[in-house]
Amino acid sequence: MGRIPDGFIQELLSRTDIVDVIGARLDLQRAGREYKARSPFTNEKTPSFFVSPAKQMWFDFSSGKNGNAIGFLMEHERLSFVEAIEELARRAGLEVPREDGGPAAPTLEGPLDALAFAERFFRTQLRRYQPAIDYLKKRGVSGETAKRFGIGYAPDSWDALARELPSPRHAIDAGLLIPRDGDGAYDRFRNRVMFPIHDTRGRVIAFGGRTLANDPAKYLNSPETPLFHKGRNLFGLYEAKQASKSELPYLLVVEGYMDVVMLAQYGITSVVATLGTATTREHLTLLFKSTAKVVFCFDGDAAGRRAAWKALDQALPELHEGRECRFMFLPDGHDPDTLVQEIGTEAYAARIEAAQPLSDFLLSGLKQRIDLGSREGRSRLVAQAQPYLARLREGALRTSIVEDLERLVRLPRQDVEALLRESARARPQPPPATKETAVQLETAPLVREALKLLLERSDMAVKVADIDSLLQCKLPGIEAFVAAVEFFAGDPTSTVAQIIESWRGTPEGVLVELLAAERNALEGVAVETEFFDVCTKLRQRSGRSRFQELLDLAQKGTLSLAERAELEELNRQLPNRRLV
Repeated sequence: MGRIPDGFIQELLSRTDIVDVIGARLDLQRAGREYKARSPFTNEKTPSFFVSPAKQMWFDFSSGKNGNAIGFLMEHERLSFVEAIEELARRAGLEVPREDGGPAAPTLEGPLDALAFAERFFRTQLRRYQPAIDYLKKRGVSGETAKRFGIGYAPDSWDALARELPSPRHAIDAGLLIPRDGDGAYDRFRNRVMFPIHDTRGRVIAFGGRTLANDPAKYLNSPETPLFHKGRNLFGLYEAKQASKSELPYLLVVEGYMDVVMLAQYGITSVVATLGTATTREHLTLLFKSTAKVVFCFDGDAAGRRAAWKALDQALPELHEGRECRFMFLPDGHDPDTLVQEIGTEAYAARIEAAQPLSDFLLSGLKQRIDLGSREGRSRLVAQAQPYLARLREGALRTSIVEDLERLVRLPRQDVEALLRESARARPQPPPATKETAVQLETAPLVREALKLLLERSDMAVKVADIDSLLQCKLPGIEAFVAAVEFFAGDPTSTVAQIIESWRGTPEGVLVELLAAERNALEGVAVETEFFDVCTKLRQRSGRSRFQELLDLAQKGTLSLAERAELEELNRQLPNRRLV
């Protein structure tokens, strides 16, 4: 049997009410915001089993077990993981799709028809709503470009689309409508410029919407459905292939819808965008089906560099048979949309041509903080390169990187290969993530508190501003917290159960599971107030860390003019901080 797609599991969880699943098997009683029952796993006489509708999780405090609807069926019914999914799918009236040659996926003509209808509806509405047209003109988008990408507008109404559809069922399945608690459904997208997302066959499978109001979620994507998976689809790929009469010479990977649209308007058509998520192996597989050369385009700041390293890590196993990856970094204050409008097509194309090869980016990044003048430093460079080389297949690229290492460390090939083998043997293999190992995952108390509060009210994620600044505080666990914020902000309808399922088997996933099981005395507005107070403290911590970094550089006399201005600004902002 083939593998069950991750996107289907996420969609299944979003359509499952855990209270209904467990209530059919246990006598649940309302207890405030939750439901309670006697534990089905122990002989406790008092209720110690709780179900949270908000988190879509269950917690058994007498046995220490907890999980989502899938986990409950596995524990209570003694089902396997696949059997539990099949049971939930049966309840939801869905057929379980399979990858790699398994049974065919369910017929999706209904949702596809709803999506095609929505695209036509949004395009018609754009022609009628001048503020949306004015917004596109202000961004420099021509009418021809808007038509080419099928750009439209979702009216500022709760049911503008819902009223036009003959039936809400297929639109709900497609993620266009959200069911009401009673009957009916309402529009997911409201007062947004709409960008249709096509699959490789040109069918509309989802939408991205840019708000025209002061919505905290500036961009909103369709939720994951059996048709649409953020980690497996790319905006603009269909349009890029349509614009090329032959095999694409390269594909430029950017981050935003408007970046793809504006570059295409300037004649740079081989461009795609990830959909609010980091580059995945599935993205790379899709890209290399269309071209042998992928160029990643990132901001030149620290966040852009981190994203580039993540993309590099995903790309390494895919680089074989003449495939190539390069990295292009933008000047400060620019994204692809604004830069191409400033410098023009030829200059932008020249930047793509001059993008840094993966091997150069890898080695230049590794050697930045290493003293190659010492024997220890050279040995350390080889050790740091080893895990990256281990992800590469044997071939010309790996050979080229090893040759570059030889020159850098001034050692013959056989010695470099010996050091690589020694480093591989010395590198400890991480044990599988369990609840016991997750307890030992180093997490600062402040970060732990922020993550715990976020799990109480995941809808707060869309209100977290300037996420990248939080990473500068360098507290243990901060990357897990930021990743959770990005997960929930990317799809505000996601539940705690879904993030645990998405992160299954990782230390971060088990940490989230443990924190979700902890009781929280705060309720309502108090949760939000405390959460943003903690976020403020994390930002203050970030500012102090950055202040000290810049102060150290100033004392060494290596501060640039831009860094000097940043230091002076931080000096004004931070309490009890004054330049000497």
